[in-house]
Amino acid sequence: MFELAERLRKLPPYLFAELDEMKTRKEKEGVRVIDFGVGDPDLPTPEHVVKEIQRAVGKVENQKYPSYAGKNEFRESVSEFYKRRKDVDVEPERIIALIGSKEGIAHLPLAFVESGDYVLYTEPGYPVYHSSAIFAGGEPYELPLEEENNYLPDLENIPDDVAKRAKILFLNYPNNPTTAVAEMDFIKEAVDFCIDNGIILAHDAAYSEIAFDYRPRSFLEYDRAFECVIEFGSLSKTYNMTGWRIGYALGNEEAVNGLLKVKTNVDSGVFNAVQDAAIAALKGNDSVIEQNNEVYRERRDVLVSGLRKLGFDVKEPKATFYVWLKVGMSSIDFARRLLDEAGVLVTPGVGFGKSGEGYVRFALTRDVSVIEEALKRMEGIEVVQQ
Repeated sequence: MFELAERLRKLPPYLFAELDEMKTRKEKEGVRVIDFGVGDPDLPTPEHVVKEIQRAVGKVENQKYPSYAGKNEFRESVSEFYKRRKDVDVEPERIIALIGSKEGIAHLPLAFVESGDYVLYTEPGYPVYHSSAIFAGGEPYELPLEEENNYLPDLENIPDDVAKRAKILFLNYPNNPTTAVAEMDFIKEAVDFCIDNGIILAHDAAYSEIAFDYRPRSFLEYDRAFECVIEFGSLSKTYNMTGWRIGYALGNEEAVNGLLKVKTNVDSGVFNAVQDAAIAALKGNDSVIEQNNEVYRERRDVLVSGLRKLGFDVKEPKATFYVWLKVGMSSIDFARRLLDEAGVLVTPGVGFGKSGEGYVRFALTRDVSVIEEALKRMEGIEVVQQ
């Protein structure tokens, strides 16, 4: 009776919803599925953060409408976090609170993209980059990430007419799903490219604090970055707060203010009590971050070692809590086979974009003992590798 709008009909099925259906069907068969699919941390939110929100919800002033841009104290805490962790000075006035970084990423094109404008984005990648371009009436333009180029986009091969009609370039490093990292030489290249072409560089830094023997860069560390960069940060992965829905955007003043103008028309800000809890997280001891990373490091080592024993040639990721595995066959077929024969769920790489075909993603969000069990279940499955 009611027909969906064309913008929705253009979108592919959301990857993680399909994974949930696959998992549910298998569980109905009585199989205890080991799920490495969605990147949702299994580690708890730090205790002092939980205690802070318990205190904050009882404050009458927190039960009213919040500021659209976010509490001054929250914006100041993000500024202090960037100075401490990245040695970057960001004025609180150039920072806004988000209902999770996904919300900000999805809304940014609405502020700047007209019909026919290009939105450049890397693939395989977070599906929201593509869908946000569609919702804004823009034209998504894929930049493939290939292993031969260390999963960095080839900006020099973007046609001049596309670059001149582009309004936004979405980048994400450390990268989901490939786990690739960006060094300063690429950051400079990307920023200079965007400045030269009048493009907003939207950097999704959701995994900026999850790293092993490596310090991920903020794109704002480059001295010209404030001319074009808006960076999106999240407490979801850093502090195990995925369900709390709080993040932030900061950087170029025009980009931040444009996003804020959209938000004032579509939401009413982030619950003040959640902001108070986020302040406690951001101002807390950074040992919480390091402890999380040690857990993920151990899990990474166990999974990578086990996959190599099974015959896979897998690279050890420097960052994120994922392992990106080349499987030498259809990623969907491999994932289905793994689920059917071993009760192990992984994410097919093609769900992140056509360049992800032939790969699957494991999320390191399961305890070491569970990873070991999954590897043991996989022993009986013939490894198909090109």
